[in-house]
Amino acid sequence: MFGYRSTPARVYMTTDRLVVRLAHERDAWRLAEYYAENRDFLKPWEPVRDASHCYPSGWQARLSVINDMHKQGAAYYFLLLDPNENEVRGVANFSNVLRGSFHACYLGYSLGQKWQGQGMMYEALQPALRYMQRQQHMHRIMANYMPHNQRSGNLLTRLGFEREGYAKKYLLIDGTWQDHVLTALTNEQWTPQR
Repeated sequence: MFGYRSTPARVYMTTDRLVVRLAHERDAWRLAEYYAENRDFLKPWEPVRDASHCYPSGWQARLSVINDMHKQGAAYYFLLLDPNENEVRGVANFSNVLRGSFHACYLGYSLGQKWQGQGMMYEALQPALRYMQRQQHMHRIMANYMPHNQRSGNLLTRLGFEREGYAKKYLLIDGTWQDHVLTALTNEQWTPQR
C-alpha cells in the first residue's frame, strides 16, 4: 500500500555448523565486531575501509541501505553466523543483481581469521548459491579473485565456478589496483519464469 515499506522475504538457511541468513538492521553490533576483530586479517583482500566499519553506528546506516537493496532485489547480503546467531563468522554478498536478458550478479565473501581452513565458506555458499539460482532466478553468478589468493580460487573451483578470463588492474584492493581471475557459475537448468 502507498506509504508503507514492504518487508523483504525472510531468508534463513542452516547447515551443520552455521545459520546463513540475510542481514537486517539489528545486526549492526555483530557486523561491527566481525570487522573490528578481522580488520588486519581482511585488509589485504578488501577495499580500504574507514573506521566506521568497526562501529555499530556505521553499520546502522549501511544496514538501512542494505535492507532497501534487499527489498528492491538489487543485492542480497548474507551473514554466516554460529547456530545461536551471536557471532558473525563471515559474510557472503550477491551484488549488482541484474535481471532482464542477463539474470546475473556478483559474489563477494569473507571469512573471519579464526574460521579459516575448516570448509566453512564452502558449507555456507552451497545453500546461498542454490537460493540465488532457484529463488532469485540467477542464470550467472560471477566471482573474481586475486591470482595469489589460491585458497579462494580453490573454493570457487570446488563450488563449480569456471575460469573465464583475467583482468589486469581490475579492483582497487587495499589501495592498490589488483589483477583478478574472472570466474562464473552458470545455471544450466535455467528457464524463463512464467
